Amino acid sequence: MSARDEIFANIRRSLGVKGNETIRKQIVQDRLERAPRGVIPTRGQVSGEERIALFKTMAEASLATVTEVSSAADVPQSIALFLRDHNLPATLRMGDDLRLKAMPWGETTLEISHGPSEGGDLNAVSHAFGGVAETGTLAMISGPENPSTLNFLPDNHIIVVSAKDIASDYESVWNRVRFAFGKGSMPRTVNWITGPSRSGDIEQTLLLGAHGPRRLHVVVVREQ
Repeated sequence: MSARDEIFANIRRSLGVKGNETIRKQIVQDRLERAPRGVIPTRGQVSGEERIALFKTMAEASLATVTEVSSAADVPQSIALFLRDHNLPATLRMGDDLRLKAMPWGETTLEISHGPSEGGDLNAVSHAFGGVAETGTLAMISGPENPSTLNFLPDNHIIVVSAKDIASDYESVWNRVRFAFGKGSMPRTVNWITGPSRSGDIEQTLLLGAHGPRRLHVVVVREQ
């Protein structure tokens, strides 16, 4: 028995319980579900087109660029155009996300590679779990579908997000994460990305790419 297990065993003995009582578990679950929410800024409490517009405004204020496309089928051409307009090589690394794999990459001249980045990739694309209109932030779930290395190592990170997955606030996205994965199967890491990496530590001079990508480009898919 570990020290942790021994401590909990002592607590249960002092309470006269075993820890597997159904009624006690239900009481705890009810208390968690009824717990009051903290203060949530009103800025993000909008819906529909106003929410998408706010997300775009806040993302661009954080030095990201944002493009909207009508459907998932338009994503590859949109990304190819972004790379060409910025004089970047037509290469792209991605994980095993089925939504990305289903897109018509063959209609472009992009050279696609798969799997985690080892630091030599200039461009990468990931699919966000969701977005936060309040701050223009993207929620990234770790795993082989969207490796966390793609969030940090390439110079240029392109993130695809469905318009329907853009929520008003962080709390709403966390609720979706808990609902989608559930207890015991939560992702190892949830990265929140707002704009490209930056630092102003030295003489308060803004430096992009300090700890990650120099560019963040967001593709909002209207229908997916």
